[in-house]
Formats: sequence, C-alpha cells, structure tokens
Amino acid sequence: MDARTYLAELVGTFILVVVGSMSIVAGGLVTPPLPALIVAPFGFGLALLAAIQAVGYVSGGHFNPAVTLGALLDRRIEPMNALGYVVAQVIGAIAASGFVLFLAGQAAVQSTANGFPDGKEIQAVAVETVLTAIFLMVILTVTKRAPGQAAFSIPLTLVAIHFAGIPFSGASVNPARTLGPALVGGTLDASFVVYLIGPLLGAVIGWALYRALEDRSTP
Repeated sequence: MDARTYLAELVGTFILVVVGSMSIVAGGLVTPPLPALIVAPFGFGLALLAAIQAVGYVSGGHFNPAVTLGALLDRRIEPMNALGYVVAQVIGAIAASGFVLFLAGQAAVQSTANGFPDGKEIQAVAVETVLTAIFLMVILTVTKRAPGQAAFSIPLTLVAIHFAGIPFSGASVNPARTLGPALVGGTLDASFVVYLIGPLLGAVIGWALYRALEDRSTP
C-alpha cells in the first residue's frame, strides 16, 4: 500500500485528537467553564468530520485501531497494512497531545485524558465494548451500503457515543485517542487496559453483528 495512506492515517488521527483535546481545554478556559459532556462530543465529532474530509479519501479514514481491526476482520485491509495503520494512528495521537502540551502544559493534557469512576473498571469495559460495537456497525454498514453518507453519519455517531459514554468511561472507543493524552500527560497506568479490551472487543462484536445482519443477496 502507498506510504501516503499511512501519512493520511497519521494526519487524520492528529486532527481528531488535537481538535477534540483542544476543545476540552478551551472549554475549561472560558468563564464559566464548559463541562466536558457539552464540549467533547462536538469537539471530537466535528474533528472526525474534518479529518475524514481532509484525508479520508487517501486511506479510508480509520483514525482508530478499533476501526482498523474491524476492517481487517472484514478483509478490507491486509494484516501488514493494518499494522502500519495502527502505528501511524498512535504516532498521530501522541503528536496531537504533544502539541497540546506545548500549547497549554501538562495539566491541560491530563484534562483531556479518558477516565472512569473509581472501582468501575468492569462497567467501563462494558460501556467501551458496547459503544465501539455500535460505532463499528455503523462504519462497516454505511461505508458498504451508503458511502456517500459516511462522512456525516460516522461523525454524528461519534457525537452520540460521547454524550452516552463520557460519565461512565470517558467515551474513548479508540485506543490511540486514549494513549496519546495518557502517555504525554504522564498518567499512563494499568487502567489503559480498559481502553484496549473494550474497543478491540467491541470491534470484534460489531463486525460479527454486521456480518450476521448483512444481506449477502445484494451487492
């Protein structure tokens, strides 16, 4: 696959994480501060819209290891290319959080990190799994059945996912998005496992449901 596709995944993930994260930081700087539940859904949803429009035509617009896993399971991407996508996504997310660090400091980066209530690890995994499964079902279906609607329906789904999931898990549904702020902000710990298991398991379940429901009698 052309190296441009990896660059597109890096740039697209950077756009997603930097705009979403800066929206959270900016919301905290105004008076009175805007809660993340209001700012983050639109910040990340509209950032995904921008990323898809900017570079999605080059790589397919994954910007998320869970989405790449779903595409791999559906044989839309080869294993080695999938690995390249994930590496590019991680680099893009770390670079985005690095920019937030440069712009506003480590405390600001930490404010953009995903989190869940103490003692609620199982619930957080469940939320991440269910929301990622929904996200993958939408992505796999719309890109196959109505690709002209993908650039808008996928970001709108991410907006809804954030509104639903922020109080319970931080609504990551994207291991790269979680890793960037945690690594750069110095808060990376064992809780990151929640944001690996949930989204990746959700990707598998979402793909399985998509395949079970797909009408194979039509193209």
